Amino acid sequence: MKKNLPLVYIGIGASLWGVIGVFVSYLYGLGLTPIQVVAIRVLTSSLFLLLYVSSLNRKLFKIKLSDSKFFIGTGIISIVFFNLCLFYAIQETSISIASILLYTAPAFVIILSRLFLKESFTLRKMIALFITLIGCSFVIGVFPNATPSISTYGLLLGLGSGFFYALYSIFGKYALKKYDSITVTLYTFIFAAVAITPFSGLWEGLHILNSPIAWFNILGLGFLSTTLAYILYTKGLSTVESGRASIIATIEPVVASLFSFMIFDEKLSIWQYMGISLVIIAVIVVQETTKKVKVNLLKKTINT
Repeated sequence: MKKNLPLVYIGIGASLWGVIGVFVSYLYGLGLTPIQVVAIRVLTSSLFLLLYVSSLNRKLFKIKLSDSKFFIGTGIISIVFFNLCLFYAIQETSISIASILLYTAPAFVIILSRLFLKESFTLRKMIALFITLIGCSFVIGVFPNATPSISTYGLLLGLGSGFFYALYSIFGKYALKKYDSITVTLYTFIFAAVAITPFSGLWEGLHILNSPIAWFNILGLGFLSTTLAYILYTKGLSTVESGRASIIATIEPVVASLFSFMIFDEKLSIWQYMGISLVIIAVIVVQETTKKVKVNLLKKTINT
């Protein structure tokens, strides 16, 4: 059992990302807007990460001011817009559909890595892109009925979440050359919090703090589905290949669909479930079998 414990950590971490839509939906029900929920997520996560790093190793706080450009990329350009797109997509479509459209991120990573990092464009990656395209077509309802089941706006939001999520891997790759992954994650959330909070109107929703339900969902979003999920995933990743970890992490959209069905009675068609399966298969296909530097740990730092 001890040998398999890292796999369990990864599975639990990914499952915690999968329930993020539940906390988000309940906060919407209390009257918060998506941008306010994003601000809550990055603020609470920053606080928990500050406490975690303080107890772990204070040296991890040290960065050069000139390297702020890395965290502008990971925190503002990527995380802020990724979360905005994801949370608006949940509001516009459903937890299940938003979750699986987010999983187009690996396809965007393939394209962006080719453009900016000059990584090879292999046959395996081309197959994965094709499978992702077909899977998403099933999810949004283009096939087999030729009538989309979600709005164009919802589709763009979902694909936007995948695109900005993919940018995290690109910006983060440069940051990881100089800093520990925990340092990168900490400052990513700090920069995101500083950037979005002044524009969020969060103070207009402070009345919900009188509700125990609000506190439960705020802590669930900031601690369970972000901080704890990342810590567990990273702990498992320390002894497991990044490719294998990414495959295990595909449990996330499955968990999201399961909880959205059990709690909110969200139902999908058989074709949409086939689309979810194809997108997950594409994620598995794109993973190389050879060992890599564990840069891919950035890939699941938020999820959500």
